[in-house]
Amino acid sequence: MSEPWLSADDIAAHLGVTKDTIYAWIADKGMPAHKVGRLWKFQASEVDRWVRGNSAADGGA
Repeated sequence: MSEPWLSADDIAAHLGVTKDTIYAWIADKGMPAHKVGRLWKFQASEVDRWVRGNSAADGGA
């Protein structure tokens, strides 16, 4: 079974940050995200791997 796609609100809650921080990380830090129409969608496993890889280590937006 495949992993569900999460919204920006869902991934923000998952990480405990604001939605604005999520959008800044996409633009500035290369956070893994997929644009579907006008919406950003996320896989929690990709985002967790990105966070653990210290890609977000130098702080939020």
